[in-house]
Amino acid sequence: MRQPLVALVAAAVLVGAVPPDTGSAPMAETAVAASNTATVFYYTKTKSWPTTYLHYAPDGGSWTTVPGTQMESACTDWVKKTVDLGSAAGLQATFNNGSGTWDNNGGSNYALGTGTITVKDGVIAHSDPCADTGTGTGNQATVYYSTATSGWTTANIHYAPTGGSWTTVPGVGMTTACTGWWKKILDIGTATSLRAAFNNGNGVWDNNNSADYTIVTGTTTVKDRTVTANATDPCAAEPPDTEAPTAPANVTASATNTSVVVSWDASTDNKGVTKYQVTRTGGPQGTVVTDIGSTVFSDTGLEERATYTYTVKAVDAAGNTSPASAAATATTGDQAPAPASGTPLGTDPRKDPIYFVLTARFYDGDTSNDRGGSQHTKSGNAANNDPMFRGDFKGLVEKLDYVKALGFSALWITPVVLNRSDYDYHGYHGYDFYKVDPRLESAGASYQDLINAAHAKGMKIYQDVVYNHSSRWGAKGLFTPTVYGVRDTQWSWYYDEKAEGFEYDGLTVEPKSGKSYYNGDLWSTAEPTGNTCLNWGKLTGGKSAEGYTLYNCQWPSPTSGMFPKAYYHQCWIGNWEGEDARSCWLHEDLADFNTENTTVQNYLIGAYDKYIDMGVDGFRIDTAVHIPRVTWNRRFLPAIYDRVTQKFGTEAAKNFFVFGEVAAFVNDKWNRGSVNHSAQFYTWKERKEYSADDETAAIEQFTYENNLGTGNQPTSTNAVLNGNSYHTPDRSQFSGMNIIDMRMHMNFGDAPNAYGNGKDSDDSVNDATYNVVYVDSHDYGPNKSSTRYNNGTDAWAENMALMWTFRGIPTLYYGSEIEFQKGKQIDCGPTCPLANTGRAYYGDHLAGTVTATDFGTVGSASGEVANTLAQPLVKHLQRLNQIRGAVPALQMGQYSTDGISGQMAFKRRYTSGSTDSFALVTVTGDATYTGIPNGTYTDAVTGDVRTVSNGTLTVAAPGKGNLRVYVLNGPGKIGTAGPYLK
Repeated sequence: MRQPLVALVAAAVLVGAVPPDTGSAPMAETAVAASNTATVFYYTKTKSWPTTYLHYAPDGGSWTTVPGTQMESACTDWVKKTVDLGSAAGLQATFNNGSGTWDNNGGSNYALGTGTITVKDGVIAHSDPCADTGTGTGNQATVYYSTATSGWTTANIHYAPTGGSWTTVPGVGMTTACTGWWKKILDIGTATSLRAAFNNGNGVWDNNNSADYTIVTGTTTVKDRTVTANATDPCAAEPPDTEAPTAPANVTASATNTSVVVSWDASTDNKGVTKYQVTRTGGPQGTVVTDIGSTVFSDTGLEERATYTYTVKAVDAAGNTSPASAAATATTGDQAPAPASGTPLGTDPRKDPIYFVLTARFYDGDTSNDRGGSQHTKSGNAANNDPMFRGDFKGLVEKLDYVKALGFSALWITPVVLNRSDYDYHGYHGYDFYKVDPRLESAGASYQDLINAAHAKGMKIYQDVVYNHSSRWGAKGLFTPTVYGVRDTQWSWYYDEKAEGFEYDGLTVEPKSGKSYYNGDLWSTAEPTGNTCLNWGKLTGGKSAEGYTLYNCQWPSPTSGMFPKAYYHQCWIGNWEGEDARSCWLHEDLADFNTENTTVQNYLIGAYDKYIDMGVDGFRIDTAVHIPRVTWNRRFLPAIYDRVTQKFGTEAAKNFFVFGEVAAFVNDKWNRGSVNHSAQFYTWKERKEYSADDETAAIEQFTYENNLGTGNQPTSTNAVLNGNSYHTPDRSQFSGMNIIDMRMHMNFGDAPNAYGNGKDSDDSVNDATYNVVYVDSHDYGPNKSSTRYNNGTDAWAENMALMWTFRGIPTLYYGSEIEFQKGKQIDCGPTCPLANTGRAYYGDHLAGTVTATDFGTVGSASGEVANTLAQPLVKHLQRLNQIRGAVPALQMGQYSTDGISGQMAFKRRYTSGSTDSFALVTVTGDATYTGIPNGTYTDAVTGDVRTVSNGTLTVAAPGKGNLRVYVLNGPGKIGTAGPYLK
């Protein structure tokens, strides 16, 4: 017979995730002292065993003789056994069918306590599943309790009839009624009501926020702290859904070259719309029907100068289909002369370390597209011959080999859309979302050329995208304001006279003034038709900073009425962790989109479809936290993945990497207790239905999730090993958005601090192996520092050693490989020279030529770039990238610290098909690993070989910035010794 694994495990490990805490213990209860007996109930329905045996050992005592003692029938699907534990406070146990088939908790045994204990499908709880189900002659209360939100795998009701005594903790077990609901019929004698609390059998309570629940006779439901008396049976069969959605309204179709964008207003339905069917007629293909999840459809590859007609139907989950919409027609033009689209590389994004550049500040390949803007002289940039728009795509193409020589296979670039402000080189003031900013492009070096060139070198392009806001001058094609432009002696320097026919492109000088790139098409002293701005052109009574007279409607703001409410929000943020963080402006330069409006959604979806079609490999999403998760999950994320699937197939969509900036500049696991403003929150799907109207749904979601609180959020083990074993991650509840690891970023004052904080948050992230991890960026350094990281070269080396071996995707902000601009203020706005900031021009360090023969390997280099590549952190990075690239466990593996001593020490494993990669890592300090698989381990840093025969390996401290990576059956020493890895 197969023996239970009693002596082979170091510690008991429970199977399954611990349910989230839903509250503190109940108000009115008295704990009963634990006895030294245990009544063990075992669930047999999923086993179908004819007999069941309990094989056990009291804590500190001996095991029973195999197969143990036979258990007796208790009630339907349950057997039980009461055992005397003597003075022991618990027992170790396994179960079997008496014929050699065992349940030993996956090899870890079950650790059980005393009293009444249930074991159901690997989950331990405390309740009596066979307790009385209400057969008395007095008053009865039938109670249904929902665990759909908490995810509890069992439920108890602890109660006291009015005037009576409380049950013994944890109360009586409830039985499964239907999916998400538990039921109990209670005899309460002559009482007409009772007080109650609920628990999961493992000490997690729902006591109505310490107020207990009051439940009356009859049928009562309790769901999400809402009590409904005289309720209908929630498990009764629902009548079939026969109500069809409303027909889509306001269908429009517009053609550009041989593509047509079709958009429409969202339909409504009693249960919710799941998809739309777009029917196209016309052209040689005849009738074509396409299913899509969003309210915008980009139809490409059509015939030239052909007329197409579109109708749309809405479909709900039951398959009910709406009537067809009114038809919309568009006629295509000539084939676009643009270069052929690229194709995303489509590989697992965790394999690709990321190099992040501000394109306009990296390398100047074409000086003809340099632009300084209106602040060029005032900022001090002119004196440095340093226009804010300096670097470009041509420069990136020329220096792709530099990035590859560092070892990076993904390039994150700042937004590429046409920007409009007086200081917009960074790309976050989007104006025309459908146009690439010409200040970044050159002949032979368009954005498409950059994508194609990167892909040819095996490098990915991650495009920074903004869904939350436009420039302060609006968004071309959606809404742009007309601004009061009085041209008196004070303001003529700023407000250019309107130039009819002038169209802003960021590159062309407005012809009347002969000096401005920004004005000449927005300004007017005459009130425009349809103006909504209050008190147009009237004096405000105030003065500017320069002492100039101010007029109303001179400057965009959310409260002036200048922007239509349908498309833009009309307030300033007051509470950064409140609901208004999603519905108000961040800054005067960032006009906040009403992203719950269908027209706005369609505008943005259509724009970003263009860049998906060009073959980008992923999107970094700016200011993601300022759009509700429900809007991302309903509209934008499905639209992204639908488009990638439609254009490039399901495998490309699976690996299209979307990672969001959910900025939380605190050291909390949850951002000041607000789940809606915490990064990990955005990695999850919704867990309930909200109103069909997106704005109403946003408020409902905010209220619902914040009321549930941090203790009731979903948890995951996707990033964590099961002992030494890799397990298939459960991605079924993944929203589609990964995150920048803000908590590690904020705590990277030193590596051990970042490491500890990162581990503490991982259970609340859907899969932390996809977290994007960096020390500093174009916004902040650790602890919201406003300067670039300046803790020294050794600290940088240590940070890199951790990022390149711990879970997540290591990311480096341009120039950090030489501590570029360390200690300098990251951004001081338009009032000081960029050369003095953390966003200085990097090209001087890249002058010369460089070729890369592989990732992390320089073929040849000359000029200043050769000196750059010789710097100690560059050498460190190159070898880290070589090691990470050779060990799959360091790229995609889950991790664990079980059985490991050491400050930054962990084990990682990745198993897929014929690949089984297992690595032991320690950064800076010493470590001891126990309970590991026996075999031959080779350090990828030194080549040291260790044979493990007793499950233990001890590693001496390698020193700050250094590390050891012992790989089971590993490839040996990788690369050559450098200044830190030696």
